[in-house]
Amino acid sequence: MDFEQARFNMVEQQIRTWEVLDQDVLDTLMVVKREYFVPEAHRSLAFGDIEIPIGSGQVMLTPVIEAKALQALAPKHADSVLEVGSGSGYMAALLASRAEWVRSIEIDPALARLAADNLARNGVENVIVEEGDGLLGLPDRAPFDLILLSGGVRDIPQGLLEQLKVGGRLFAFVGSAPVMIGTLVTRRAENAWDSENLFDTLVPMLREPQASQFRF
Repeated sequence: MDFEQARFNMVEQQIRTWEVLDQDVLDTLMVVKREYFVPEAHRSLAFGDIEIPIGSGQVMLTPVIEAKALQALAPKHADSVLEVGSGSGYMAALLASRAEWVRSIEIDPALARLAADNLARNGVENVIVEEGDGLLGLPDRAPFDLILLSGGVRDIPQGLLEQLKVGGRLFAFVGSAPVMIGTLVTRRAENAWDSENLFDTLVPMLREPQASQFRF
């Protein structure tokens, strides 16, 4: 299989056609080797428009959804990032290629090990994977410039919103089946957040948070 041609086709035929036009995002998708984060049994499907099983009942999101989330957050080189849900480590690698550093929290021990191993194997040194309930965030490490929830939530935990810097952004898939909303939240002041609904989708749920909820 010609992985480079398949990667080019993914970017040009899938991702660009779904209104992902940020050239930095497209360049990042060409540089970070998605196939290295896909289980070997499914490597031939690495660039397909499908969710790929990674174990523990979880999946890698489709390339288009990953790209749209990355475009919404628009990480910059000085940004500190919190990711909730490490999965295979691929999304953390995308974020890390554009941000200063990433802390990724994974509630499933097997997936935490998988993500950490994949990142180490691919030489990604500015990501730390931690095991725990990411929906509680990392208050001791806050505030963050960016927060990404890599799975669905019915509501965004207030505790995560409070871990954003003023001016910081959080992206989440909010709702439940059959439709979720890709949502970008910006903290515009100490006690004020703006929310923007970007696109409809459906992704696997993260575990329900125990903290209080913030509803728009």
